[in-house]
Amino acid sequence: MLNIRRIGCRLLLALVMLFGVHHTYADQAKVRVIVNDNVSVNALSESRVRWIFSMRQTTWEDGSAIKVYVLHEQDPIHQHFCKNVLGMFPYQLERMWNKLAYSGLGEKPILVNDSQDMIDMVSQEPGAIGYVISGSLPPGMRELKISKEG
Repeated sequence: MLNIRRIGCRLLLALVMLFGVHHTYADQAKVRVIVNDNVSVNALSESRVRWIFSMRQTTWEDGSAIKVYVLHEQDPIHQHFCKNVLGMFPYQLERMWNKLAYSGLGEKPILVNDSQDMIDMVSQEPGAIGYVISGSLPPGMRELKISKEG
């Protein structure tokens, strides 16, 4: 009887773990880099996205300023975005921002509280870029296509 309970518990644990992995992969497919409608760019390479979000590129091709919006470092969407889109850990990105800000050579991106704030700010601010995990986007913004490299 004790063995049946152990097997049952292990099976239940395996199912919970399997569901968690499936849920994580489902979320990964929904990460979207979004821009304000006035941005003339439709697609960017992965490295260009990394340059923009690390605050190394501060203007679009037409010379207009880029306004970068990000979620807090502990936000699961931000962590997922950093790891899966930028190919780095959130603390690495934070270090880059701190070096730029404290050296006087650049600024940190604008922090927003949640995904709804991200959508609101990007849709209202010309030149804005951000990221969300969501289905449909409201007027005033669109999704950028990110091209894989190599």
